[in-house]
Amino acid sequence: MANLIVDEGNTLCKIAVLNTNEVLCEWSDRVFDVAKAMELVEQFSIEKAIVASTRGGAERICSELRSKIDRVLTFSSQTEVPIEVEYSSRQTLGADRIAVAVGVVCELGIRDALIVDMGSAITYDIVENGVFKGGNISLGVAMRFRALHEFTASLPLCKAVEPNGEFGKSTKEAIEQGVIQGILYEIEGYVERVLSENDKKSIIFCGGDAESFVNRIKSAIFAPRKLMFTGLNRILEYNVSQNNI
Repeated sequence: MANLIVDEGNTLCKIAVLNTNEVLCEWSDRVFDVAKAMELVEQFSIEKAIVASTRGGAERICSELRSKIDRVLTFSSQTEVPIEVEYSSRQTLGADRIAVAVGVVCELGIRDALIVDMGSAITYDIVENGVFKGGNISLGVAMRFRALHEFTASLPLCKAVEPNGEFGKSTKEAIEQGVIQGILYEIEGYVERVLSENDKKSIIFCGGDAESFVNRIKSAIFAPRKLMFTGLNRILEYNVSQNNI
């Protein structure tokens, strides 16, 4: 029996259908599409769903889904998860961060990791002995380019390029290489610190911008985008097993 997974992020709303932890199909748009979701519900005879949102829209989406699905879980700070979480402000912990951590521990079987998730923001999260310990949040690639353009009088809006290790010979090159090399050095700094404390810790990359950087970090593992979906699916099934929905 397939499950419906809805992840409403800062930039895109992503929908996936999973059977166990196999992604059968996925779809994304800037906003949640009720008609598309209902089409998938009918097509795959879905009886369970989970909705996570960083925009505060989870309850609205869940209400729409409940007209067709028997068991719908709103993923919130109060939702039980199959790993231990040590975070002092759990109510502000992003659904994406904890879902990916659950995916790393429960799907990949990795219990000690630095997770670098490169989406709208870049998050650096630590898992130790299967416990989510917390992490840091930094500006994402597109956000850095936009900030330089929008908060200055004359700097142009640039896009990501391959880092070449050189200093720019024009303002455009200076911005492109400044942003990209800055992110690369930032990541390398985190990796160096983490591995100096535990050289057995895995370095996991995920998110839309990860592929541009993962090959430049020694021994890093690129996790497919489905890691978010499989993590949320694990959370859904765990709550079903605990009779929480």
